Amino acid sequence: MIGLQRNRAALIVVDIQERLIPAMPTDDAARVIRHSAILIEAADRLGLPIVVSQQYPKGLGRTVTAIEDALAAARHVHRFDKLAFSAAAAPEFSALAPGLGRDQWIVCGMEAHVCVYQTARDLAARGWATHVCADAVCSRARSNWEIGTDLMKQAGAIITSTEICVFDLLGRAGSDEFRALSKAIK
Repeated sequence: MIGLQRNRAALIVVDIQERLIPAMPTDDAARVIRHSAILIEAADRLGLPIVVSQQYPKGLGRTVTAIEDALAAARHVHRFDKLAFSAAAAPEFSALAPGLGRDQWIVCGMEAHVCVYQTARDLAARGWATHVCADAVCSRARSNWEIGTDLMKQAGAIITSTEICVFDLLGRAGSDEFRALSKAIK
């Protein structure tokens, strides 16, 4: 297995939306928002494209403010709304992905057993290395998070963490990027 590489990786943020947050366990929602914001900062600092999906925003609301704040400072952000549960199955993603030229995907978002699972499954089915940050995904029920992450692994995704992905992308200490991202993780 090849580690994450800046010139090959992209981040996909799946459906972290206003009306989903209250349905999540409070601690899990806070963890997902915090770790997703770290992933967004890392992607921006390291020059990775960031893809953001929203599932039926008319019903589930917009992306939560904390994630919007992190995205506001980022470059290379691509957004789309979808009805398909899988962000990778959305026509907008299919139109966008070839132009990004990435074959490694870091995945975060909601919910682990529905939209995140189907997105990770579809990314892996395309032959792309799919790294799901278990600490940056959640479901309303812990059992669905566990089943969802297990299904993603069975589909070929790598179940990992925010910190592992960030340090894998960094590759070494001593840089301004390392100092900034180390501080964000602590």
